[in-house]
Amino acid sequence: MGLGVDENTRLPPRTRKAPTLAAQPGIPGRVAHAYSRQGALNLFAGVDTRGGTVYAPTAARKRQVECLTCLAHLDRAMVPTLTTMPMVLDKVRMHKGPQVHTGLTKHPRCVGHLPPVHGAWMNQGEQGCAMVQRKRLQSADCADKHHLAERLLAFVTAWHEQAHPFQWSTKSVAQVMAKCDRPRAKAA
Repeated sequence: MGLGVDENTRLPPRTRKAPTLAAQPGIPGRVAHAYSRQGALNLFAGVDTRGGTVYAPTAARKRQVECLTCLAHLDRAMVPTLTTMPMVLDKVRMHKGPQVHTGLTKHPRCVGHLPPVHGAWMNQGEQGCAMVQRKRLQSADCADKHHLAERLLAFVTAWHEQAHPFQWSTKSVAQVMAKCDRPRAKAA
């Protein structure tokens, strides 16, 4: 088992100034471009790579303290018999900070792995955040941060009913790995 961990920052709860019109047969849906902002919310997502389960705590800010809170949430959510919990983290400053390194010692079964530069596509937490963005937040109307957090939790609950691991096609992985293995031409 492994977890892909990522964050989706500054999610704005938007209150549209005109009502959103749903799509009808032959007529596309319409979303007003003007909206008022109500602050921002940060989503920390952990995606179980074997089953596709998504763990999605939210926070008002994005700092090392919130990252540690997310890691503690993931640690509590995992079965106690699991001795090692490998986690793929991206290379943002927050994940490499001293508070996170110290905090990881308090959760010894959480083992952080940082992918290589430009290797974020390997982190399935990125896929989980992108899925939430596409399916729930693209044209969402939310009155405030609390309502936005409720919508995110409702989506995660619905996702768990049909959760499945994200699949990459063998062809695309082979193509990416072939590009990595190609010798690079030296610049003159």
